[in-house]
Amino acid sequence: MKNIIGAKPGPAAAEVRFLTVDEDSAGQRLDNYLFRHLKGVPKTHVYRIIRSGEVRINKGRAQAESRLAAGDVLRLPPVRVSARAEEGATPAAPAREFPLLLEDESLLAIDKPAGVAVHGGSGVSFGVIEQLRRARPAARFLELVHRLDRETSGILLVAKKRSALTALQDQFRERETGKTYLALVEGAWPANKKVLDAPLAKYLLPTAAGAAEGERRVRVVAKDHPDAMRAVTLVRVLARFPLAGDAAGFSLLAVTIKTGRTHQIRVHLASAGHPIAGDDKYGVFERNRALQKLGLKRMFLHAWRLQFTHPSSAERVALQADLPPELHALMPPAALDALATHPFVQAHD
Repeated sequence: MKNIIGAKPGPAAAEVRFLTVDEDSAGQRLDNYLFRHLKGVPKTHVYRIIRSGEVRINKGRAQAESRLAAGDVLRLPPVRVSARAEEGATPAAPAREFPLLLEDESLLAIDKPAGVAVHGGSGVSFGVIEQLRRARPAARFLELVHRLDRETSGILLVAKKRSALTALQDQFRERETGKTYLALVEGAWPANKKVLDAPLAKYLLPTAAGAAEGERRVRVVAKDHPDAMRAVTLVRVLARFPLAGDAAGFSLLAVTIKTGRTHQIRVHLASAGHPIAGDDKYGVFERNRALQKLGLKRMFLHAWRLQFTHPSSAERVALQADLPPELHALMPPAALDALATHPFVQAHD
């Protein structure tokens, strides 16, 4: 008996399918490609069939973040598409535009608010990219260049052409971009602690009741760990101050990442003994509750500045997303002055 993912077996069940990736889909993540070709199948099931190895690329196992190449042959297991999808039901994502920092024929840069995922999946029905596609039905191509955590605000790039997507992703992969975040951390960060070079590895928490699997986490591991991925983070102290009504001190950091690992900044800073204020995964629960009473109701991590080479003009682009109002309101004048005078960090420093 075939295993039908996402529905009870029946006469309308699909068979194994093979898809060949075309030029327009080259460079796309496997999960995003499948979302488009398996409309009506819950995203949790899409991730499940990838993890189980039922989805194959050129007969080999793959991961959700695997990048596709033109000519790749994908094997898809039997899945049932819901009746709503078969009848042409519209996607659930509401149309939404986001504050623009830059837009031209090749790309757009938005200032993503905290609390919004960049894409659907892992318990989230939709994200920035699905909402943008609904808001721009005439757009032939819109794809995320990179990702931000759901609770992180700031600069997010979206490609409007396949050529722009591949060129920009190459820059991210080859560390030719300059990505600087603002993070408020607990305690006094040592001024001489400027480089964090510690490998990271993903793992899953124990499965909660009713959940398909445990929640994903990341931790620092030894270099010889089988899942170790090198991660390099550069840290500079901009200001140290207490928050009004709280006796504990904080450090405002400019954090530049040389690698783009999942939760890299959050884990590196927390492992150094200075978790990001408001971080519900790697921070301190009791402190987060106290900070909420002071007005910090989210994680204080903001994608502040980004430098890259424009994929069409080859000119160097430098973008900045100012602190959102809820974070700006917490800053004393000295910290705001430090932000205003901090120079852009060059990508090849």
